[in-house]
Amino acid sequence: MAGSGGVEREAVERALKAWSALSGARVEPLEGGLINQSWRAMVPGAEYVAQRVHGDFASGIHRNMQAVSSHLGDGDVSVAQLLTTDEGALFSDLGEGGRWRVMKRLPGVTFRKCQSPAQARSAGELVAAFHGSMADWDGPLEPIGFPFHEMDQHLEDLRRALEECRDHPLRSRVSELAEKIFSIHATWPSRLSLPRRVLHGDLKLSNILFAGANPPERDRAQSLIDLDTISRLPLFYDMGDAWRSWCNVGGEGPEDIRLDLEIFAASAEGYFSKLNFELLGEERDSMIPALEYVSLELSARFATDALFESHFAWSPENFSTRGEHNLYRALGQLSLHDQARETQQERARHLFGSSALG
Repeated sequence: MAGSGGVEREAVERALKAWSALSGARVEPLEGGLINQSWRAMVPGAEYVAQRVHGDFASGIHRNMQAVSSHLGDGDVSVAQLLTTDEGALFSDLGEGGRWRVMKRLPGVTFRKCQSPAQARSAGELVAAFHGSMADWDGPLEPIGFPFHEMDQHLEDLRRALEECRDHPLRSRVSELAEKIFSIHATWPSRLSLPRRVLHGDLKLSNILFAGANPPERDRAQSLIDLDTISRLPLFYDMGDAWRSWCNVGGEGPEDIRLDLEIFAASAEGYFSKLNFELLGEERDSMIPALEYVSLELSARFATDALFESHFAWSPENFSTRGEHNLYRALGQLSLHDQARETQQERARHLFGSSALG
């Protein structure tokens, strides 16, 4: 039987042999990931999540994950800890069969779309607690394996894709989109040095676990999952990424994206009500255009993979090729960028009141 992303069930069962605690586990594919392939592994009395980690990730991300989860411990923010193999390793490397890891499955449910302002407010509070809990941690973090929130590199990758994929059937459409991305980026102000804080790196709504499927449990965020992209970066990257996910209550394509300002306001209120350290002046200012920056960056990344077709997962049920799905996503993120830019003054007031724009 074929599993998630073409991974065969036999491969999952072979990978799990590195953990005797999962002997005889019943496995089911989990849907929704854009990069990693995830499986639910069940044994009597316990459930785990097994993941085949995308090859673009460096092995050092697992040491990052374990260090951060150990620091958080039993505090206000719950995250999953890696289950070590019988040999004490953080993952099992099967060579061509992939690199596999296992985590105890945390209780809770996920949502692909934000259900209410109250849910967004709670998510903001949880993220603020995470940032605050990590603010005093100075342990080392290893590179994740590929350029991450490095816009200049993403733009260079897009130029390289246009050069190397001249015969790609989507090349002309991607080129048209790329010119818009390059033009917008040229208007961005040069950025001064900002504090580098420990970020989650991928705060889409589905990486937050909520207490239940219905109110009031639906509106109580309780855990963060998928810590692959833990990094030290300016704070606005995490919140920009959160807002591009939480505040889009539509689809992922250019005609479907819809920025919900009520959800934005609630999430900002929740976040800043619980943040236990003061932002520096320029750090504070960077939160206003954060949504524009991250959505344009993601548009560039999707556009690049529309030609290279090597990184993001895609939906064969809805698109004939990986490239077409990624171009659709790229156009959607550009639409989100445009909506964010048009509403920047209103969003600034939700963030910092009438003083936000001077």
